[in-house]
Amino acid sequence: MKTIRLTSHVGNDGILSLSLPDEMKDQNLEILVVLQPIKKSSTNENGWPLGFFEKTYGAMAHDPIERPPQGEYEIREFL
Repeated sequence: MKTIRLTSHVGNDGILSLSLPDEMKDQNLEILVVLQPIKKSSTNENGWPLGFFEKTYGAMAHDPIERPPQGEYEIREFL
């Protein structure tokens, strides 16, 4: 027994076409079909939600982040 995992598309006509490896030619086969719909991904290839940057770009334009002065650097004894 050999397990082959395929991803395919069922057309509007309801027909599913499968292409099998050449080693399966001219044989009687028992075929088990498990149907599991593929969920559309809600993230891009880097894992960010789709449209995240388009929705958030410029969101803080009215209140920009500022870095106040940090003061003087403390001089320490040499170790």
